[in-house]
Amino acid sequence: MSRVGLLPIAIPRDTEVKVNGSEVVAKGSKGELSRRFHPAISIALKDGCLIVTRPSDSRVHRSLHGLTRSLLANMVTGVSKGFEKSLEINGVGYRAQKTGDKLLLQVGYANTVEFSTPPGISISVEGANRIHVTGIDKQLVGETAAKIRAIRPPDSYKGKGIKYEGERLRLKPGKSGKIGKK
Repeated sequence: MSRVGLLPIAIPRDTEVKVNGSEVVAKGSKGELSRRFHPAISIALKDGCLIVTRPSDSRVHRSLHGLTRSLLANMVTGVSKGFEKSLEINGVGYRAQKTGDKLLLQVGYANTVEFSTPPGISISVEGANRIHVTGIDKQLVGETAAKIRAIRPPDSYKGKGIKYEGERLRLKPGKSGKIGKK
């Protein structure tokens, strides 16, 4: 049995969820999300909770059961609380700046890198070396943060670059010099 799929999803008071067959629409204080799920998995709204059930114990239905429940829980959390990913910039002269809907990054390249914000995502810069990516769609927030990080991933020798907040880097020792040579 799927342990994740069996858990009911509690709906907060300020959130409204409508189920139309395999399509679910969630509205909350942060915004609105809609998604169409696999028709084999049934979604029911009972006593202020969403319950996901599957028709059989086949491998495909078991995997869809947990996936559907996780996606629904992320939708409900997104429209009620939202999601946030934070990034840190490390390096001498490396900095970020927000201008309009664009993020300007100076991360060791000859030119400043411009990153345009996708719709539904808001980016804020704290100081010169912290970037906060927020939105209601968990997948889009994570994808946007990964694209920003990919502009200059952390160097494995000095640690310079853009990394997630709290990400631990394992730095390589580098060259130890010529030993034993006369």
